[in-house]
Amino acid sequence: MIESFKDVRPSSPAAFPPIQVREPQFYALNSGAVKEERLPFTVRLVRNEDDLRKAVNIRHSAYARHVPEFAEKLRTPEASDYDDGVVVLLAESKLDGSPLGTMRIQCNTFKPLSLEQSVQLPEWLRGRSLAEATRLGITDDRAGRLVKTMLFKVFYQYCLLQEIEWMVIAGRSPIDRQYERLLFKDVYPGMGYIPLRHANNMPHRVMAFHVDSAQARWAEAHHPLLDFMCHIHHPDIDLGETTVPFMPVWQPPVERTGTYA
Repeated sequence: MIESFKDVRPSSPAAFPPIQVREPQFYALNSGAVKEERLPFTVRLVRNEDDLRKAVNIRHSAYARHVPEFAEKLRTPEASDYDDGVVVLLAESKLDGSPLGTMRIQCNTFKPLSLEQSVQLPEWLRGRSLAEATRLGITDDRAGRLVKTMLFKVFYQYCLLQEIEWMVIAGRSPIDRQYERLLFKDVYPGMGYIPLRHANNMPHRVMAFHVDSAQARWAEAHHPLLDFMCHIHHPDIDLGETTVPFMPVWQPPVERTGTYA
């Protein structure tokens, strides 16, 4: 059955403008990579209505598994999908092009984050460049875990590209534990779960992650995702018009001793 989408697009014809690619940051994304790894899917920015339809379909099906009543409101694109400062990520199978995952990222360049409809940010986040991830949805098959981890990597890389200082998320229980393991910290320690208007007033834990210190903190914690996030180049990520070449970090030659024939 083909969904009939309500038109919430802005009157401007440039509904999906390309992101501004800052070349130094763009090439720095893989400055620490020592190997390249291919995936059975791609992750890219939504660029047209067909892409958005795929993202909305996987978003709806994912929410329908856990919060079916709220999922009914997500059958069609939301006005926020077209806002300035917003991009939607889409993970697609290389085999058949089917959608496997999606995430929406909003920067606070043009207006406050969606969660600020419900809470006032603490002093240490005010006046900072922020990006909030919302509407995460992934497939329920075996690829789902890898897709979710890759969407987080793309969120992180997008924030590096856009010179974002803090990543902000709101997670329901038990999803919030996943962000805790990624070293996100509570924005409101001790407050627990807060109802959020943009999440149908469901209680969420609001957490934040400092972007520039991420690699150092993952390394200090011997985090199992350090290599995945920082030392492996994934060419199936597309965040701009330019393809990032794989340029492995130079390694000094191994010093050998002994006599060789």
